[in-house]
Amino acid sequence: FILGLTGLAFHRTHLLSALLCLEGMMLSLFLGLSLWSSQMPSVSFSLAPMLILTFSACEAGTGLALLVATTRTHGTDNLHNLNLLQC
Repeated sequence: FILGLTGLAFHRTHLLSALLCLEGMMLSLFLGLSLWSSQMPSVSFSLAPMLILTFSACEAGTGLALLVATTRTHGTDNLHNLNLLQC
């Protein structure tokens, strides 16, 4: 998780690299939560990793759609050239 967070904080040149860092963070959360829920005897804790994995898939699809849209409109995926407050 920390590796993805530092990659997101310090290596923000392209949108694709930022999305990969976010995906790595979500996968590490999934791994940690699934290992933690395997230690718990209750069944209700086993649903949480699948929920995290579902949100991660939705986040990846939305991020790739955003990547395609910005590449088509701006011609590049550099985060320094994008002004996210402007339409």
